[in-house]
Amino acid sequence: MKRKPYSRRKRTTTKSVLRLPDLEHAKAAVLNSLTSLDAERGYRHAIDEFVDWYCSEPRLALNRIVVLRYRSHLESRQLAPGTVNLRLGAVRRLAYEAADCGLLSADLAAGIRRVKGVKKLGVRLGNWLTAEQGHALWQAPDHQRLKGKRDRALLALLLACGLRRHEAVALRLDHLQQREEHWAIVDLLGKGGHVRTVPVPDWVRTELDDWLAAAGIDRGKLFRRVNKVGRTWGDGMTVKAVWHIVKESAKRIGVAKLAPHDLRRTCARLCHASGGGVGADPISLGARFGADDRTLPWMQAADSISGQ
Repeated sequence: MKRKPYSRRKRTTTKSVLRLPDLEHAKAAVLNSLTSLDAERGYRHAIDEFVDWYCSEPRLALNRIVVLRYRSHLESRQLAPGTVNLRLGAVRRLAYEAADCGLLSADLAAGIRRVKGVKKLGVRLGNWLTAEQGHALWQAPDHQRLKGKRDRALLALLLACGLRRHEAVALRLDHLQQREEHWAIVDLLGKGGHVRTVPVPDWVRTELDDWLAAAGIDRGKLFRRVNKVGRTWGDGMTVKAVWHIVKESAKRIGVAKLAPHDLRRTCARLCHASGGGVGADPISLGARFGADDRTLPWMQAADSISGQ
């Protein structure tokens, strides 16, 4: 009987159980496929949480049943439906990239992609401050200390200009320019790669000058870390530090829950109350160069925060 020729070439077989190196390889593939830094940060955090949960105990396979159990785990933590769906979306993307790299069976990946998210019942209402609370918030840090000068300038910028926290930490000194006798943040690269120009009130510019002079910053990023002995170090600060600054200052004025994005909502609400548009961007709210500052809805809202 004639024997079939033996092929020494290795047969590639997909897996059903992913070990930590396989998960890290799939995670790298997911992150490399993203173009937005915000999306990359969110997916990285979501995938790391899933990997920690998946590796916490032995599991037979990465399949639909396991992802359903993970969804139940997320719901047991009383997370918001949007947060749960974001975590599940990262897991689906992880399974898709793992299957595309030949690390996971295509049938298992298809089953994971069929896992439905949590239904959203209603819309969560955002939080915002009154003009008096906004005034108290940016004045809460101690202006006698270097860290307090930095925090006051940062909070004033978030409140009056409606910046996102990653936009604030990425600001450089050359972004601040004078256009038609008005200070502005020029060519700011925001979410989704959008470029815009944001006017800066005089009182915010005063707080920034106070911080820059005390810190001795003449180039590079506007906001830096401050160590325990009151000296700047490094060439910037993280978005997580902004979250801690807002939380600490809110606690001082008696506000229980406040996030950096709530300051952007505050800017939008005050501009809307002053007769501007609905968006949080001062440019879209009627602020334009060459006009009288006191006639602009955005400038009126900014002055209400400053206490003028």
